Amino acid sequence: MNARDRILAKLRPFSPSTATTAPDVAAWFAAHRPVESPAEKARRFRHFIELAHAEVHAVTADNWLKTLCAVLRARGIEQLLVAEGTPHGEQVLDGLPPQGIECATYDMAIEAWKTEMFTATPASLTAARAAIAETGTLILWPDALEPRLMSLVPPLHIVLLDATKLYNTFYEAMTAEGWKDGLPTNSLLISGPSKTADIQQTLAYGAHGPKELVVLMLNVPEGAQ
Repeated sequence: MNARDRILAKLRPFSPSTATTAPDVAAWFAAHRPVESPAEKARRFRHFIELAHAEVHAVTADNWLKTLCAVLRARGIEQLLVAEGTPHGEQVLDGLPPQGIECATYDMAIEAWKTEMFTATPASLTAARAAIAETGTLILWPDALEPRLMSLVPPLHIVLLDATKLYNTFYEAMTAEGWKDGLPTNSLLISGPSKTADIQQTLAYGAHGPKELVVLMLNVPEGAQ
């Protein structure tokens, strides 16, 4: 008997005699996180993402561009990276340049403008696919129009979130959005600006990636603000 056979012989007496059934994940989540109203989800999401040093603004379809402009001006930023070809990107390209905000677009391979992206792009705007109230987490699915570097490189990351796409839990988001039917090459779960505790186990914000995260939350339910 070789070493492999001896190891397996010792393990076999302790192996389960019958196959175990898969856990009922849906029942577990139903018991541990009751379904909340839209207003409750919005409040919970805002509470937890603000705990992680993010900034949240409740906006409407009519004033979100004005709020976006105010966020940039408050920081002395006069340039914004946006995604041409997206509904929100086209609104920004039409509305912000007349107000003195220069808008750049991600319209070429990163190799052609890597230095500009990493050294001369102070802010970016992307849209969230959805969000998780339980943890205050944004869900982003980068694509050809909004590559993931837009969310990971500029010091200020501004995210447009539709509050009707808030889910109670990660499990609810995955099932309601049908993630089992297909995922992008990359998906991002963002719960605040970048942070690390590598140095002396002390949590520091803005150590790598975006130093600030601002959420513009559309369609906020009444009573959630």
